[in-house]
Amino acid sequence: MSSNITLEQLQRNLRTKIFGKRIFLSSTVNSTSDWAKQLAQTGAAEGTVTLAQTQTAAYGREGRSWASPAGGLWFSIILRPRNRASEAAKLTFTASLAVAEVLREQYDLKAETKWPNDVLVNSRKICGVLAEMNTTNEDVNNVVLGVGINVNFKRSILPKSLRANATSMESELGRKIILQDLFAALMGKMEDTYQMFLNEGPAHLLKRWKTFADFLRKTIIVIESNETFRGRALDVDEDGALVLALEDGTKKRMYAGDIINLKSALQI
Repeated sequence: MSSNITLEQLQRNLRTKIFGKRIFLSSTVNSTSDWAKQLAQTGAAEGTVTLAQTQTAAYGREGRSWASPAGGLWFSIILRPRNRASEAAKLTFTASLAVAEVLREQYDLKAETKWPNDVLVNSRKICGVLAEMNTTNEDVNNVVLGVGINVNFKRSILPKSLRANATSMESELGRKIILQDLFAALMGKMEDTYQMFLNEGPAHLLKRWKTFADFLRKTIIVIESNETFRGRALDVDEDGALVLALEDGTKKRMYAGDIINLKSALQI
C-alpha cells in the first residue's frame, strides 16, 4: 500500500451498505485485529474496518506470527452477528470464500480455500483469516475478522521459513495491484458472504466454500496437537469440522489442525 493512500481513495468505489463505511487507517500498528477489538469494546458499529500499511505484531491461528510487510492488504472488520457462539465461530469461512471469489473473478487467479482459514494460489498461501469472538456465555458481543493478503511485494522478501509455501499477487501476476480497487471488491464480496451466512445459515455458505476446496476427496496429511494423521479428506461438515477417512478405515472429525505439504500430499 502506498504511504499516501487516503480514506477517500479506500471508500471511493465502495458499493456496500455497512462494510467499510467507517475506516480507521494507520501507517503502522501492532495488529489491526487488536485495534479493532479495542474499538468494538467502545461500541464501534458493525462493518467498521481497521487497516494498516504494516503490522509489527500481527498473529494468526494459535498466536503464530504473521509477516506483514508494506504492500500487503492488512485489515480487520467488526461484526455483530446475533448467532450463537457455536455458529459465529464459522465466520472465518465468509472471509476466505470472499477472497477466493474476488481473486478468481477479478484477477483470474486460481484461488483455493484451504481448511480451516487460508486461501491458496498455486498451492501456496496468499491469504490468512482469523476470527476472534467476544462472548458472554453463548451470546456473541462482537466478532473481529482479521484478513491478511499478500499483494504488492515479491514473496522473496518474506522470511526464509515462509517463502516455499507462500506467494503474493504480484509474484503470481507479474504486476502491481491497485489496492483500493482490491479493497472495494473485497468489501462488497465479504458483505455478500456475511449476509448469506446470516440469512441462509452456515450450511449454505460452506457448500459454496467447498466448491473452492481442492483438497477435498484427496489424500492429505494433517497435524493436530503434534499428532500427524494421513487420510482422505471426505468433507468439511456443517460444524466446520474436517472429516478425514484414516488409513485404518475409521473416520476422524477435526476442528483445528494444519494441512501440511499440501502440494505433494495431494499427489499421494
